[in-house]
Amino acid sequence: MKTSRSGPAGLSPYQEELREQMLAAPVVPAPVPWRPVFDPLVPVGGLLGIGFATHPDTGDDLVMVVSNDGHGLFDSVTGEKIARDRDPDPDDSTPDAVPDLSCPGLGPVAGSRVRIAGLYGGGLHTTTDDGWTLEVVSPAWPRDRVLLSVDGGVPHSGPHGEQWWHVFHSYYSELRAVGFSPSGRTLAVATSSDLTLWTRTLA
Repeated sequence: MKTSRSGPAGLSPYQEELREQMLAAPVVPAPVPWRPVFDPLVPVGGLLGIGFATHPDTGDDLVMVVSNDGHGLFDSVTGEKIARDRDPDPDDSTPDAVPDLSCPGLGPVAGSRVRIAGLYGGGLHTTTDDGWTLEVVSPAWPRDRVLLSVDGGVPHSGPHGEQWWHVFHSYYSELRAVGFSPSGRTLAVATSSDLTLWTRTLA
């Protein structure tokens, strides 16, 4: 790697300190009150993107997954796949067909549209009303790391495992989308090959 008086690849001493901090942090479980929904994740080959919806009967968060194999809908509390469309209409099979990057809902949210974040663009919430923050950092690009924190994000004010946590390391697949549901009760990480979810109960 190219080095200079300002550090590797031209980084300042401060930037290099942040980089080393990220590199040294191992993957750890998300802290209480978060709990994993799957054990540990759900494989989804050719995943293109995900979006959130709300179950009209229970109010629970739902996660819609768009992939090369069709559309799926998961209950984010139980992890159950509650709907599947293996052959969606070609005009609606991917979110790039419409300006708002949405796809038609299925199962209990059929008749509505769900905005999808992922390969074609878009985004999910990166903060919650009660102070949780999500960040994607790449101290060893192209391997992305997902950080969950309660200290406002980089630069982190305390030791790893106290105010911030490295909860996901995308070293084997491309990251597609990272974010919270609008309710703040679900945290999702989607890569090109799988989906990882955490859930919590709000006080």
